[in-house]
Amino acid sequence: MTHALPGYVCPEDGTEAGVRTAPWCCPVCGGPWDLDFTPDPAVPLEPAAGPHSLWRYGSALPLPGAFSVTLSEGHTPLVPLTERIHAKLDFLMPTLSFKDRGAVMLAELARRLGPERVVADSSGNAGTAFAAYCARAGLSCEVFVPQGTSEKKTEQMRAHGASVRVVPGGREAAAEAARAAADEPGVFYASHVFNPYFLHGTKTYVYEVWEELGGRLPETLVLPVGNGTLLLGAALAVEELARRGVRPPALIAVQSEAVAPLATAFAAGAEDADPVEQRPTLAEGIAIPAPPRARQILAAVRKSGGAFLTVPDDRLREAQRDLARRGLYVEPTAAACWAAVGPLSPSDPLQGRTTVLPLCGAGAKSGLKP
Repeated sequence: MTHALPGYVCPEDGTEAGVRTAPWCCPVCGGPWDLDFTPDPAVPLEPAAGPHSLWRYGSALPLPGAFSVTLSEGHTPLVPLTERIHAKLDFLMPTLSFKDRGAVMLAELARRLGPERVVADSSGNAGTAFAAYCARAGLSCEVFVPQGTSEKKTEQMRAHGASVRVVPGGREAAAEAARAAADEPGVFYASHVFNPYFLHGTKTYVYEVWEELGGRLPETLVLPVGNGTLLLGAALAVEELARRGVRPPALIAVQSEAVAPLATAFAAGAEDADPVEQRPTLAEGIAIPAPPRARQILAAVRKSGGAFLTVPDDRLREAQRDLARRGLYVEPTAAACWAAVGPLSPSDPLQGRTTVLPLCGAGAKSGLKP
């Protein structure tokens, strides 16, 4: 039986395209796609009856029918840090970061589309995830990375069989090189920013929190934001669960103080974010000076009644060490949320509310910064 794949729609101008023939971005405005897909709230969610992976939420996912690509990703533990704050250990994914949630969706989509090769751009975690899941799917994969990408991460990509292309310059230079390759015939661009199937993978983070908390969500969700793929996925899940009667939480977005275009725009009441300077920060995974989905991210946080917080590198470094002393060894970016709302914060930005925050990447990938 052939199942139809939900198509793309541009959130800015309404342009529509079929998933099998669409370019990687909207041909009118050049922006990222959204997906023409809304789960039916009348269809029961029965995750306990599903597999021990994020495919247990199959009725809420946009890839109908049987799936074949999986490494038993998802279903990561939820552990208390304080009485009101729980951490979800997404660094325990197969490739040691939350990016597996979106990568498995794009790898399954690519398997169904049958391209000659898959290309991606990444500063690390997304690239290792795509390399692993393309290997699992039997797909040829090429990852464009900027100069200075962690050798541990590029070694992992190559170990999975991916071709790694080191691009002179920064993160945007790597993205431009991947997009040039994406325009070639027979290429599938596995973009964790432009392809919305990725967001429908990251939304399973919130579905798992809902399941682990016995069918409810905390009062807030604290999320690190660079390109916003985890926050936008969370916003999708919150809306979908709200249709099932689940009370929605406020979304608290965290950025590095050094590179905070979204926090600056939010504070100014702006609907979009102006690009900022690319400055060095320990939280390199969220140091995105011009996020393509800025308007969507700002709108999602405002709609939820949430807020933006920023953290300086010195507090982020101490938060990483504090988590390590609690038995949780994560990379610097993964400590950003704890730095923002944990005991190291100079105030209580949660105002006494409960929350869950993600620990997104393992410290084994980058070590503990001095």
